[in-house]
This record gives sequence, structure tokens and C-alpha cells, in this order.
Amino acid sequence: MKQGTLCGLDIGTTKTCVVVAAEGPNGLEILGFGEAPSLGMRRGVVVDLEQTVKSIEAATEKAERMSGVHIEEAIVGITGEHVRSVNNRGVVSVANDDREVEAIDVERVVDASKIINVPSDRQIVHALPRFFTVDGQDGIVDPVGMAGGRLEVDTHIVTAASSFLSNVLKCVHRAGIESAGVVFEPLASAAATLLPEEQHVGVLLLDIGGGTTDIAVFTGGSAIYTATIPVGGQILTNDISLGLKTSLAQAQEVKHRFGVGDVAGGAVRTFSVQSLDGRSQRDANTQELNAIVVPRVLETLRMARAKVLENVPRDLVVGEVVLTGGGASLPGLEALAEKTFDAPVRIGVPANLAGTIDALAFPQYATAIGLVLFARKSELAGVESARNGSLMTRLRGWLAALWN
Repeated sequence: MKQGTLCGLDIGTTKTCVVVAAEGPNGLEILGFGEAPSLGMRRGVVVDLEQTVKSIEAATEKAERMSGVHIEEAIVGITGEHVRSVNNRGVVSVANDDREVEAIDVERVVDASKIINVPSDRQIVHALPRFFTVDGQDGIVDPVGMAGGRLEVDTHIVTAASSFLSNVLKCVHRAGIESAGVVFEPLASAAATLLPEEQHVGVLLLDIGGGTTDIAVFTGGSAIYTATIPVGGQILTNDISLGLKTSLAQAQEVKHRFGVGDVAGGAVRTFSVQSLDGRSQRDANTQELNAIVVPRVLETLRMARAKVLENVPRDLVVGEVVLTGGGASLPGLEALAEKTFDAPVRIGVPANLAGTIDALAFPQYATAIGLVLFARKSELAGVESARNGSLMTRLRGWLAALWN
């Protein structure tokens, strides 16, 4: 790959997307992208290695053709119910005799915050500093150069099951790509859709994918809670298919066309759907669709709300909800989310990258674009410096026998 080029690989339940970007005069600019149907993933977990590899290869080929760049490595998005998070604190004494905080002290205190009880079958994916404290003065963003003898850091730590990580990375490797790091997908989506002001005041991001809904709560400028619930847009498509007794393809079309039906109290509309065998058609209406869609959508939103209420301190104000991912395109979803969360809701589309082409200006591409943005900010805990012993270095060695 060319110097300064970054590639993001989003392997979802319904689609695999590859985005190639490079530094330009106005910042990071998109050179090309490619997508292909995903047939080997379910709820963020590999269920068919060969099908997943084929999806990655197909999406990569399209991105290479469009960008003119040969993709050798990529930042890989991960999700799934196995991904968990916790906040922790690390404390060290400043090593410098002059009592001035140096970069090595920051590295030491972040490493100290990662000393948590992690089961042998799990790996730390991210250790993201939320803020630093120097001699009792908290809320510090960058302590380097400050005078003090005691340095503390509050970090947001994300862990994932080692076996699920190994399967994803194995597929990436078999597709001819080396992993440059892994990123928990809601953190990537946030990088593409959230404004710094939103992250500071307080915002809840829901990334609604095909098989999962990722949750990320930001306040004070950093993530304080991240999680995944195992429901997404695909289960809604299945519900419509069963309820209207039509094919999945027809159900998907109806879902994107009518969304939550007549929930807003509008006129009932009639439409035709094909039978499961495709030999006949019958009339259905938005009132029927409403009875199928609304309960499932509300269930998903309420599950996310319950997670947030259970894990985020009540004194932290969430001033806004941002919906992104392919499921955010469901017509009428904003109104239901506003009622559920009792907060303003907007749809998050990728907006933090120069030269974003029209074809990618949709919520379903937030993760893929966010991966390159997240990597550019060097916030990848999975690609730490060699002296710290990165997760990817350990995983590559650990998986060498499998790959060979």
C-alpha cells in the first residue's frame, strides 16, 4: 500500500465493506470502497470461514479496482456480544527527578490501568484514556510537561473473547490481508458520526447493524460505556417475512419502503407482496406491518436503554441519541427512539472525513469510514508500540500455527 494510505474492513452480518483512504490537502480523503454480501457472519461471530473469506476478497477486489491501491493490510472492525467493557484507574509515581510528567510516565500509567482480572480466554482490545489526574487535579487531557509527583489515569477498557478474535483474524489473513489492528465497531462509528461537542456534553450512540446493535455512551469527551446486544435489522426482516408470509428479499424491500408503517397515525396504505414460492401475490397494508415492526423495534430500543440505565451513572446526562448503522435507515425510527429515550434523536451519517463521496453518505458506512478515522488518531490499543507488546503482535504469534 502507498505511504499514508489506510484501509478499514467492516465484516458485518449482512455486508462486508472495505474503505481505502489517504492523506490529502484537506486531510484524510476516500480513494475507493467496495462491498459484498456477508454470508459467513452471524451477530458478529464467524460461522463459516470460507464464506467470510470470500466476502472479504470480493469487497477488497472492488475497493482495489476503484482506488488503484493494492490492499496489504487493514484495520478490522469487531463486534459481538462477547465484547465487554469496564472503566479502571491506574496510578504511578512520576519517574523524573524534576517531577515533570514525561511521555514514558503516560505509557506506564496506562499500562498500570490495564492490570485487571482478565480471564485467560479473553484479550484487552482497547485501553482508552478518559482523563488524567496530576497530584489530585483531575480532568487533564494531556499531562506531558506538567509538574507533579503522582500521575493517575481513568481508562475505558474493552475486552473480547480470544477465540472469536482469532477466527476473524484468520479469515482476514486467508483473504490475503494482514490486520493492522482491531477496533470495537461503535468506537469507529462514533469517530465518523459524532461531533466533539456531543461527546463532551453527553451522547448515546446506537449502531444498528444486521445482527447486532452496538452501544457507546460518551461524556466529557470520551467513551464511558460500550456494549453489544444480539439483535439487529436482520431479525426484523425475518419477522416481516414470517408475518406477511413472503420472501426475505420482499420483506427487506417492504421494510426499507414503509419502515414502522402507520405508527405516526397517517393514512393506512396498501401494498402487494409475493408469496413465499413467488407464484402469487396478495395485498397487505401498513397497519399489518406496524403490528409486526413496532414491537420488535421497541424491544431493541428498550434493551439498549436498559443496558445504559444499568451501567451508566444516573448523574451523567445524555443530551442526545445518535442512530447509525444500516438499521438507522428504517423510516419512522427516530420518532420511536425519541419516545423511548425521552431525548432528541438524529441519524448519524459519516461526516468527519474530507472528500466523502455521495455513495458512502449513509449510516451503513459509518463503521468502515470510522475505522480509518480512528486509526489515524492513533487510538488503536490493538496497535500499540512494539515496546509495549501489542495485542496484535501476541495474536499473530499465537495464531501462527493455525495460519501455517
